[in-house]
Amino acid sequence: MTNTDENRTEIVSTLDELIAILEDGKLGYTNAAEHIENSAIKSDFIQYARERALFIVELQDEINRLGKSTDTAGGGVLSTLHRAWIDFKSTFTSGDTEAIVNACITGEEAAIEKYEEALKKEELQASQKALLTKQLSSIKAILMKLNLNN
Repeated sequence: MTNTDENRTEIVSTLDELIAILEDGKLGYTNAAEHIENSAIKSDFIQYARERALFIVELQDEINRLGKSTDTAGGGVLSTLHRAWIDFKSTFTSGDTEAIVNACITGEEAAIEKYEEALKKEELQASQKALLTKQLSSIKAILMKLNLNN
């Protein structure tokens, strides 16, 4: 598919939405790591936050390749509420591992839903779909691991 201005705008919008949810995930995992006492899970959460940062850079690079600016400030309303929910749960559960992991599971499920919606967009090029599929696979693997820890 060719990159008309309309297609580019749609692709950038789609990637921006994914960047927002990735930013929320990065911040959510960073926050969760600060509140959790289990050192192994804390280490995993720090790694997940780093991976989200890498995914953000990959998507920003793709937007830049399309000739658009990547002036994104992380997070949509729904995801901001998710971060606030992690804050709330961790504050009132004194770092309760199960509550924090459950909040992270909720965030991963939301991310998977957004990625699956994005992958249905006809405007995306094959290379973009491959990148999103790779990222989605990683998110699904993390969700499986979170569910095992729960």
